[in-house]
Amino acid sequence: MNNRLIAADTIIDLAKKTIETERDAIAHLTNLLTADFANAVNCIIEAKGRVIISGIGKSAIIATKIVATLNSTGTPAIFMHAGDAIHGDLGTVQENDVVICISNSGNTPEIKMLVPLIKRGTNKLIAMTGNTESFLAKQSDFILNTHVDREACPNGLAPTTSTTAQLVMGDALAIVLLELKGFSSTDFAKYHPGGALGKRLYLRVSDLVGKNQIPKVQMGTEVKQVIVEISEKMLGVTAVLDGDKVVGIVTDGDIRRMLNKHDNIKGLTAAEIMTTNPKTIPANTLAIKALELMQKKGISQLLAMDNDTYVGVIHLHNLINEGII
Repeated sequence: MNNRLIAADTIIDLAKKTIETERDAIAHLTNLLTADFANAVNCIIEAKGRVIISGIGKSAIIATKIVATLNSTGTPAIFMHAGDAIHGDLGTVQENDVVICISNSGNTPEIKMLVPLIKRGTNKLIAMTGNTESFLAKQSDFILNTHVDREACPNGLAPTTSTTAQLVMGDALAIVLLELKGFSSTDFAKYHPGGALGKRLYLRVSDLVGKNQIPKVQMGTEVKQVIVEISEKMLGVTAVLDGDKVVGIVTDGDIRRMLNKHDNIKGLTAAEIMTTNPKTIPANTLAIKALELMQKKGISQLLAMDNDTYVGVIHLHNLINEGII
């Protein structure tokens, strides 16, 4: 084994060459968009079924990613491996489905076997290929041209630039469909209820406040009991009330400042050490807005309000635990 270290500049130059090769190919894709792309989009929109995407080898991997993107942006899609399709999985394709076959050459044996089987039915066939003269292209209703001049691989063998082009074309297809269908951030949240992105779009302060205890003391509560309340409720803070009305807040920081200022805390009350005009937030506010307010004010908790009623505390740790940060 050669243990000689390669110069950093050499390594970085090779990486730059790869990135630049793929960048140029992607930029050229805009010149390859034709009426077929628009017709393919309309075909998918008008179809009553799903989008079935098939491929072989590296193209199959790209197909699975495009399927995932379509599903998450409101276009029902299913992956069907081209090799498995000709050995029993062709039943995946139903009468009203649109089929997209991905193949850079458009002439692989599996694709040549699969395409005639699809064409026996009434399904529309969309080719995503880098060879518009291929068997796949000539048999398809619409062609999404992903031609690249060369692979980033210096030997021209490893699918690199070509698969990147396929991925980008798939993204273009998904985003155009999203735009035309009016797929909104609310719709996106419905498809991503467990993910951080989805939570940013639907999780509200009230959803998090209910997981915490509700620290509160009255204005006349002695400091010793205030400390106990903050400690027991484990949020580093307590609201100070005058009856039912919030008038202040006492934080861990307020306690530390009090101890630095007073040698004898006996007789001190919450009203004497509290911070007035505490930062509050309506309980029905999106949790991400609470995070933005905390970051803007440089604080780690907010008092949640239901109109004029104090309902609890939302803490920075709540947002971290939900994966919003």
